[in-house]
Amino acid sequence: VQLVESGGGLVQAGGSLRLSCAASGRIFNIDAMGWYRQAPGKQRELVAYITSGGRTTYADSAKGRFTISRDNAKNTVYLQMNSLKPEDTAVYYCNAHESLRDFNYWGQGTQVTVSS
Repeated sequence: VQLVESGGGLVQAGGSLRLSCAASGRIFNIDAMGWYRQAPGKQRELVAYITSGGRTTYADSAKGRFTISRDNAKNTVYLQMNSLKPEDTAVYYCNAHESLRDFNYWGQGTQVTVSS
């Protein structure tokens, strides 16, 4: 499974960005996809994920501001981020979980920088 992210960049506080993650390869055992982030000096943390059935889960920091969605026809998951804050600055990683082997795939990461 290959994951290719896009959509990161520099934005002012209060602005919006949309991240995209396109999955390819042996994706038929993927049961959930999501986004994690890692800020300098901090551990990687969950932002949001969505199951193949459409159930979503958000970190408290993302609730009310971020929306995760997926286009099954395009094998793509999106993260719409609104009302961005400087503390949202991090490298955002796409994740795909394979149920058969309980294995996680990761994208290369995309930088999101929010200026104050």
